[in-house]
Amino acid sequence: MEILDALIDWLRFDPRAPLTFTRVGFWAYLVVVLVGFATLERKIAVRNAYLFGMSLLFYWKTSGWFFLILLFSTGSDWWIGQRIAAHEGGARKGWLALSLTINLLVLFYFKYAYFFVDSLNPILGTHWQPTHVLGEWSNAVLGTSFRVDRILLPVGISFYTFQTMSYAIDVFRREIEPVKNPLDFGFYVSFFPQLVAGPIVRARDFIPQLYRPYALTRAGFGMGLFWVLNGLIKKVWLADYLALNLVDRVFSRPEAYSGFENLLGLYAYSLQVYADFSGYTDMAIGIAIWLGFRLPQNFNAPYKAKNVGEFWKRWHMSLSTWLKDYLYIPMGGNRKGSVFTAITSSFILLFFALLVPNIGVLLVVAGTLCLAIGAALWFPAFKRWSVTNINVMLTMLIGGLWHGASWNFVLWGGLNGLGIVVYKLWRKVSPWEGYDKWWKALVGGLLTFHFITATRIWFRSGSKTTWESLEEGHNLLTEWFTANAMIRQLGQIPSSPFADIVRGYAPLLALMAAGYAIHLLPDRWKQGYREAFSRAPLWVHVVAGVAGISLAWQAMRAGLQPFIYFQF
Repeated sequence: MEILDALIDWLRFDPRAPLTFTRVGFWAYLVVVLVGFATLERKIAVRNAYLFGMSLLFYWKTSGWFFLILLFSTGSDWWIGQRIAAHEGGARKGWLALSLTINLLVLFYFKYAYFFVDSLNPILGTHWQPTHVLGEWSNAVLGTSFRVDRILLPVGISFYTFQTMSYAIDVFRREIEPVKNPLDFGFYVSFFPQLVAGPIVRARDFIPQLYRPYALTRAGFGMGLFWVLNGLIKKVWLADYLALNLVDRVFSRPEAYSGFENLLGLYAYSLQVYADFSGYTDMAIGIAIWLGFRLPQNFNAPYKAKNVGEFWKRWHMSLSTWLKDYLYIPMGGNRKGSVFTAITSSFILLFFALLVPNIGVLLVVAGTLCLAIGAALWFPAFKRWSVTNINVMLTMLIGGLWHGASWNFVLWGGLNGLGIVVYKLWRKVSPWEGYDKWWKALVGGLLTFHFITATRIWFRSGSKTTWESLEEGHNLLTEWFTANAMIRQLGQIPSSPFADIVRGYAPLLALMAAGYAIHLLPDRWKQGYREAFSRAPLWVHVVAGVAGISLAWQAMRAGLQPFIYFQF
């Protein structure tokens, strides 16, 4: 009875201890998954159904009753995918439109409803709240933590919504056949290693793997172990240490720290957000390898990028390519505008109008748009140039919005889009012909890194940093004032006590230097030691595993930070 009671207690959802890669409970859960998988791996249909069920259990332990939203998205897109494949012409487009509408409405309600309502209430003189109906129903019927004064964000909703949308679009484009078995499709959507923080998996890449026999070599096991240990150490010994000892302190009160400390906080955050997010995807890739599946690469040494465009080909690659294939290219890419461009532009302008309900600012923006439209009508070359860059800006603004309904995220996305546009202009007039000289690559890399790091002032100010804050909405004023305070402090860098700060932060600076140095190692070196580890004898894997877990356990005793991308 005690064992049964303990099991029932473990199965309950505890928002204070979600089932994540940095908790002991997850690794006990993974052992159960692997044992069950080992007994079923020859029966592919049963294996997929088993992994679907275990993935739902994982999401339940991570998000509680929000797993019903995951089931709804899964079921609706599986059914609509069958309808898309069975129809032609206008009916086919209609079913695709239904899928996109359902997915976007779900995403809009949970991520953006409060933003729009809070913006419209002062204009309309109303006090309506979007959770009154759903919140009261869910409290009464489901007993969830929904509250009538806020909407909680289901963990990973942006990731799995983009996956189901890409499935419907790929079926519509006839790039894949619809999945016949709903359990197989459910497994694709909910595959637990990448469910809550990516990478975003394309249906055409993952679904064929569902029907392949399981195969794992000793070298494959070693490679999976390497990625798991690599990601775990990145997360707890680099990302969390920097967060607890510098980043969170500086961003909580930028005005209480010198300009140089604010600058160090920014450098530390650039390393933290990379180590945190890539650490999660490293572990997801490693666990997937153990289960016989391959997930896409999500990072490729992004701080080696020599321009902003290259950075976005190396950072969060699954999102960048998703935005390119399903947003930028359908809008016309670098060729032309489209109806999709007009619709997306209207949406962004509406968002901006609600975000800045100041008549003066709106009049300036409207006047600028009228002048740009007039110039485009008179000068065809300007029209081609402007349409291409409008598509770039819209894609990056949507990328910013994907991260949350906050002015800081919109500004962050817009700045990155502007960085790409400016680089494209510079490339046309620059006397530099590529990066044929080492000093050109160095200058380009330094400029790109510092530009990306500067934009993260707004990204970090709009982010949540604790498990408790994940349940809270965005405080737009606080986030905006935090970013402004940091910018003011950065202007005071010359008056900072440099020597005292360096001595005081010496261990942390040494860790940062080591982190950046490893990141910048040549790719062939990294590939070499990965393959050497994967082929090493079993005793090396055992020793490395014990040592890595021991180091991670020591670090985790100081406190755990939520994965940064859980909030998206």
